[in-house]
Amino acid sequence: MITKMDKNADRKIRHERVRKHVSGTELKPRLCVYRSTKYIYAQIIDDVAGKTLVSASSLAMAKELEGKTKKDASKEVGIAVAKKAIEAGITEVVFDRGGYIYTGRVASLAEGAREGGLKF
Repeated sequence: MITKMDKNADRKIRHERVRKHVSGTELKPRLCVYRSTKYIYAQIIDDVAGKTLVSASSLAMAKELEGKTKKDASKEVGIAVAKKAIEAGITEVVFDRGGYIYTGRVASLAEGAREGGLKF
């Protein structure tokens, strides 16, 4: 019997495994990425306090990203989250790729965040 592969379930398992070791603090919060089929979301989270400090998404920026590819939009989201983080006084983060492979849109978002001034 052939069963359908559930890639998202596998991703969640990888994410839980990584989260055992990767945690954000007040001094070095966690930059978390979530990628849906249409949009990409980035949050900077302080896990100790349990609060989202900064967030950006291609859904929220839909008007200004109109006509761009998903990969280009990801880079713009990375730049936007970095800009908001710098304004909030955050310069250094821990990158949490959310169980996704570090390529394509996830790598593009990370590149944009670095370009925007975040260190990780």
